[in-house]
Amino acid sequence: MKIVRYATLCLALTASATTLCAQEDTKTSDTTIVSTETKKKVSFHFHIYAPPKPGKGYITAGGNGPLLSFANVKLNDERMRNIPRFTVFFNVGTNYNYDFNNNIGIFSGLNIKNIGIITKPNDSVKLKQRVYTLGVPVGIKIGDLRSGTFLYFGGEYDMAFNYKEKYFLDGDKKSKFNEWFSDRTDLFMPSLFAGFRFGSAFGVKGQYYLNNFFNEDYTETKGGVKTQPYKNLKANMMFVTLSYNFGIKARSHNKTTTTTEYRKGTKVIIEKRTEITD
Repeated sequence: MKIVRYATLCLALTASATTLCAQEDTKTSDTTIVSTETKKKVSFHFHIYAPPKPGKGYITAGGNGPLLSFANVKLNDERMRNIPRFTVFFNVGTNYNYDFNNNIGIFSGLNIKNIGIITKPNDSVKLKQRVYTLGVPVGIKIGDLRSGTFLYFGGEYDMAFNYKEKYFLDGDKKSKFNEWFSDRTDLFMPSLFAGFRFGSAFGVKGQYYLNNFFNEDYTETKGGVKTQPYKNLKANMMFVTLSYNFGIKARSHNKTTTTTEYRKGTKVIIEKRTEITD
């Protein structure tokens, strides 16, 4: 009987040891599976691309941003009250740039601007008068052109292609109208500007118009009577704007590859990367 008992005990111990080994093998196998699994890590990278080397022309998309206008307005040589005018829409442009070296460059381009004045001839009446212009600037840049921190100045010649006027009485809008290529203002409006670019894309610019905003010789007929509504009315206007200048991406092709060059700065890219980790 003792032999049977010993034999039974040995069989039980052997079965227990076999079960434990199987469980251990299963754990080891599970651990191996987990360790071979891969995890994806997503990260975002912010890039600012520098302009091309000096001696190459390049195009930038930019212009005037939010625009705050002021004016020195006089009627019969007496100062007329006016209100600063703020506008965001519609100011855009494109510039052509050429840098002689890392510190000096020139630029020109085309800019569309919304400029105008707000006057109060008396306590009851308010007039809002504005023009859309297409301007051609010519300027010089001096500073660190590679990093985008520099001074710039020059002149611009604008062509006024749309005039709009609103008339308010005691705070209520009574009338408004707009005219294409109106004679109420000069067709061409010369100006001088100066500004400072900081960082790589944004800056501040001031611009002053040399001529009278109004055409004093303009004549209109109302009720059979000819009048000159802007006679002896002088308004010299200036504005301050948050300017911007973004790069344009250009692609070049050859037989086997396509390369991308990010031009004058800056083109800002937020890049998504997926990294594989153990």
